[in-house]
Amino acid sequence: MDMKARIAQELKGRTPAEVVELVVYNCRSSDGEVEGLTEDYARLEVLSVVNVGLSSLAKLPPLPRLRKLEASDNAISGGLDALAERCPALTHLNLSGNRIKELSALEALQNLKGLRSLDLYSCEVSTAADYRENVFELLPQLTYLDGYDQEDNEAPESEGDDDDDDEAGPPGDEDDEEEDEEEDEEGSEGDDGEVGLSYLMKEGIQDEEDDGDYVEEVEEEEEEEEDGDVEAAAVGGEKRKRDADDEGDDDDDDE
Repeated sequence: MDMKARIAQELKGRTPAEVVELVVYNCRSSDGEVEGLTEDYARLEVLSVVNVGLSSLAKLPPLPRLRKLEASDNAISGGLDALAERCPALTHLNLSGNRIKELSALEALQNLKGLRSLDLYSCEVSTAADYRENVFELLPQLTYLDGYDQEDNEAPESEGDDDDDDEAGPPGDEDDEEEDEEEDEEGSEGDDGEVGLSYLMKEGIQDEEDDGDYVEEVEEEEEEEEDGDVEAAAVGGEKRKRDADDEGDDDDDDE
């Protein structure tokens, strides 16, 4: 399939003005130039034309919002002047696996003031002595070259483009988590209430048992006192009887 037909297929019922990201693969440019892409793609922000047989970007249409261009594994050797004029918002450019041999071929990128990341991996220019130092000197606006900054710190994978989406998670997750937390809290309160009620009931039963023991002790003490009184009364009666008998005996003696 040629590149023009492949781009038309990728529309999938949309108009070119509605396309923000376009990925073109499994196709070939007939003359090594960009085909099927027009200035009607004015809202395009991400374009991927990997391994489609490009040798030049000279026919790239004006894409004022394009910020990321993936053009690796082609046969591009120069002609990068069109990028600064037609893609002024470009921040990421991947030219890995192309035929860029000389550092001078990159001079046209000096006019891309917003360019932050450039990939030239597997290009012949990347084998030159002091390659990294020379490229950073030529293009001071760069932060990352082949995925690393000047201090050899690796670039973040998303570089902030998709951080919000990654952190957000599927819709409704937060609500589900909040509901689960509320249910856990309610369950915990119910458990505490049940334990508290059981504890109070247990305490009440214990109090009743203690009161019963106390009543039994009081009753036993009262019974012991009553028995003592009866015994004392009996003893007193016997004493009175003996006293009366003694008095009778005294009367007899007097007679």
